[in-house]
Amino acid sequence: MDGLAAHSADDTHSSGVGIHAPQTTITSMTAIAHDRPIDQSVVITSGSASVEGDWTVPLHPRGTVIITNGTGCSRFARRNRDVARRLYDDGFATLLVDLLSHDEEQEDALTGALRLDVDMLAERIMAATEWVKDETEVAHLPVGHLASGVASAAALVADTRSSGLINAIVSRGGRPDLAGIRLYKVAPPVLLIAGSADVQTLELNRWALRRLNCEKKLVTVPHATSRFEEPGTFAAMTGLAASWFNRVMGPARPAIIGSIFSMSWTERKLGVLTP
Repeated sequence: MDGLAAHSADDTHSSGVGIHAPQTTITSMTAIAHDRPIDQSVVITSGSASVEGDWTVPLHPRGTVIITNGTGCSRFARRNRDVARRLYDDGFATLLVDLLSHDEEQEDALTGALRLDVDMLAERIMAATEWVKDETEVAHLPVGHLASGVASAAALVADTRSSGLINAIVSRGGRPDLAGIRLYKVAPPVLLIAGSADVQTLELNRWALRRLNCEKKLVTVPHATSRFEEPGTFAAMTGLAASWFNRVMGPARPAIIGSIFSMSWTERKLGVLTP
């Protein structure tokens, strides 16, 4: 993991609970190409708001990971795309979602009124989860969430309302403590990843870990702050998240021997050939 030794604390147990069906519009779709995955841009309606996402599916998906962030980090951010690419290479469909609409982002930039609304963000995460379960060809496969910032708390709260729709949760530099007393009700395995240099966030993650009753682990990435911007720390965090989803969400996908589609996205980009 780029020479970084991650440190962890863990424990185990479980529990979960209700839902509302989202409406979805597919706004565009690219053709299957040899150097990239299938992509769709989608609009998911949650209550009176519509949020946008990007949907990517490998040829032999083993599950879906929904990637969300706190405010101030778009789904178009290079680092979010890099995380999605790593998960794609490991055989996961990905849904990158912006949890606020364009108008809400502008409002939040002025007032900060929405960025800490955990319940509203949890509703958006549930809408995205239900879209995967209702609208896609991978509806029968497990669903995990990779979230950062306040979205980490929202993903945990969403699970308590999901009636078992969520199979794994990873928080990266997140604020799971903001889920409060509802942490006791979270059912699926939870991995909390925090940077050792972000002392306050690390302590808040330890506080949340003690209140989770499911299978759980806290891993610290040495020298990292909450955004994992220090050399080697982002790759370390991404590797930890991918390993958690790989372990929790089932066996590796089958490969088509000799087919270009059996290559990873990275191999296709580099023009790597297989026998």
